[in-house]
Amino acid sequence: MSEQTIKMPDTSQLVVSSSPHYHDRDTVRKIMFKVIGALTPAALASVYYFGWRAFMVIVLCMVACAAFEALFTRMMKRELAINDGSALLTGMLLGMNLPVTVPIWMCLVGSFAAIGLGKMVYGGLGGNPFNPALVGRVALLVGCPAAMTTWVKPVGCGFAKWVDATTGATPLALIAHCDATTTATRKAVEAVASAGYPSIMDLFVGNCGGSLGETCAVALIIGGIFLIFQNIIRWQVPVFYIGTVAAFTGIAYAFHPCAHFNPILHILSGGLMLGAFYMATDMVTTPLNRKGSVVFAVGCGILTCVIRLWGSYPEGVSFSILIMNALTPLIDKFTAGRPFGK
Repeated sequence: MSEQTIKMPDTSQLVVSSSPHYHDRDTVRKIMFKVIGALTPAALASVYYFGWRAFMVIVLCMVACAAFEALFTRMMKRELAINDGSALLTGMLLGMNLPVTVPIWMCLVGSFAAIGLGKMVYGGLGGNPFNPALVGRVALLVGCPAAMTTWVKPVGCGFAKWVDATTGATPLALIAHCDATTTATRKAVEAVASAGYPSIMDLFVGNCGGSLGETCAVALIIGGIFLIFQNIIRWQVPVFYIGTVAAFTGIAYAFHPCAHFNPILHILSGGLMLGAFYMATDMVTTPLNRKGSVVFAVGCGILTCVIRLWGSYPEGVSFSILIMNALTPLIDKFTAGRPFGK
């Protein structure tokens, strides 16, 4: 073949770029504000049940997280990136993980821990191995356990003042101290009702004590379904997380049918819905592929049940997600697919 018959490609038409080579129209800003929008119904429900101070706590955490991120960014001599919405989302999640009675200074300390220790110390968005909002919550829980475990019963009349309410235990704290000698299913349900536990409907709509964003299960589910259909989160994480909790507590309930092991109460109580849909699905701190996401979610579910059923602390969602965040690189290593050609 002569040189005249060889047709060389036009190098001006070749485009060389780094991966990823598949792009869509979503940006970090759009994703963050979609999650904020999905959380808004649960935030409004918290204001309805706990009063306007709930709104103040959530907004204060959002503003404080944005301010601390701006401060740390300036100290690191980097370009400000507050408009991406990540700091606002961190603040919103932190505020929804706090009780309505939390002092204002604790909102500021929690925001500092979430942004400073949970995010910026690792270089900012994309480099943090742990969920920043959970870092702030656990920091406050360890440093100020009394304030973080002082709950208020909902006033039940909509947008009332929280000071008019009375303190009380969360549903998880109540079932953790239930009478474990009840062996019949019907008697177990009657024992729950007679002890003053919230009904299933109360747990579903949010008329129970707890952190601001963990009470109204229906609002959290609606927002979570929206994120799944928007392809913002993988459905495998909330489904396998909640399913593992249901299966684990269901097996325990089958062997010993008391309120302490009731799977419905565990699914609708505490921060399970908030954690499963909005924090365990964080794309920065969770595995990259679907197989790893399933392993991650099942691990979160098992740890949550172990802490709730046999630990000294009635809630285990925050600790379980942080522990699995630390194991994410290991999960990615063993669940990663083979490169093309190998």
